[in-house]
Amino acid sequence: MATRSRASHSRPGLWGGLAEGSTVLVDTAPWIYLLEDHPDFALRFLGLFEAAQRGQLQLAITPITVAEVLTGPFKADQTALAKRYESALSACRLVVLSAQVASLAAQLRVQYGLKLPDALQLAAALDIGAAALVTHDRDFSRVQGMPILTGAQA
Repeated sequence: MATRSRASHSRPGLWGGLAEGSTVLVDTAPWIYLLEDHPDFALRFLGLFEAAQRGQLQLAITPITVAEVLTGPFKADQTALAKRYESALSACRLVVLSAQVASLAAQLRVQYGLKLPDALQLAAALDIGAAALVTHDRDFSRVQGMPILTGAQA
């Protein structure tokens, strides 16, 4: 994981105002930013991952995130890098995409006009009772009933 330092902010709660012990579902982009140490966006999400490392937050992911994160290393024929990414992701709770989650995703696609992967991510977050969905995707801007944290709050 990236080891950049981050200026501390004096405000209540953890990253994004989350309460200690919260479970959050993390979409693909924050993981890629962190793992690839993205120069512009890694720092936006670093506090989230630091809080999880300290045991203050539980991170959840879906198989969609696993597949999307591993696509880059496999496409570049970097199997060892893919294994390192898999290792980092394995510390998270993996949310099963059940038929119930798929049905909810279909409803959310219609309601919010989301792409199928985004609707599945949101449905999975709702299904596990996540405190928030962490993403850098603007497609979630119309979503209500689930806090969407984009790193701008950090």
